[in-house]
Amino acid sequence: MNALLETRLLTIRFGGLCAVDCCDLAIAPGQLFGLIGPNGAGKTTVFNMITGVYLPSEGTVHFDGRLINGRSPVQVARMGISRTFQNIRLFDELSVLENAMTGAHQHARINLFDSLLRTRRHHREEQRQRDKAYRLLQFMGLEDRAGLPAKALPYGHRRRLEIARALATEPKLLCLDEPAAGMNTGEKAELAVLIRRIRDELGVTVLLIEHDMKLVMGICEIIQVLEYGKTIARGTPAEIQRDPRVIAAYLGGA
Repeated sequence: MNALLETRLLTIRFGGLCAVDCCDLAIAPGQLFGLIGPNGAGKTTVFNMITGVYLPSEGTVHFDGRLINGRSPVQVARMGISRTFQNIRLFDELSVLENAMTGAHQHARINLFDSLLRTRRHHREEQRQRDKAYRLLQFMGLEDRAGLPAKALPYGHRRRLEIARALATEPKLLCLDEPAAGMNTGEKAELAVLIRRIRDELGVTVLLIEHDMKLVMGICEIIQVLEYGKTIARGTPAEIQRDPRVIAAYLGGA
């Protein structure tokens, strides 16, 4: 398999605690990949190492054929990896449209001179980013709320806006960290459809951390299971649901 993202022996220690131990991931382009496990299993820590928030103690992260260990989060984003967070992080006082636009700034085709003097190129670029952000809001079903402050959105729509902002960075890989947390059953069903559309219509590979097993099993093609920082299983949803180690560690108590 030609992996878009591949980690090898990925390990991180905090003092005497080994939070992730020799984690090997291999995610193919266009895949819907799930990373699951009990609370404290190390899932978000893996995300943080992939996206440059944490520097691994050992092991490597390769993305699109390049070693990305030691890159800053900004550099990782520019290379094509974007993410959301467990706790929603929006600019509450900015409008919904302005929040989506913030994700597009890293691809701005202007320089400091254009920004300071607000040149014609500056205005053209701002309009390009505005149009791009609005198209993403349409994709997310948020276009009728574009002018509202982000803080005025209901919870489920705030989650959608965070995903729209992540997509505005033009990622090849979108890492979603518990996007269904706090959603009701109807919102989760809509989210599942949306994640499939992100892959199918936008061509973005998706790495999903999620505790809702109905959502994970319903949309992910390959699932990897962590327990205490170690991988205990990897396979299709059907294989994972039959695995006795997963049942004992996680699914049996879900």
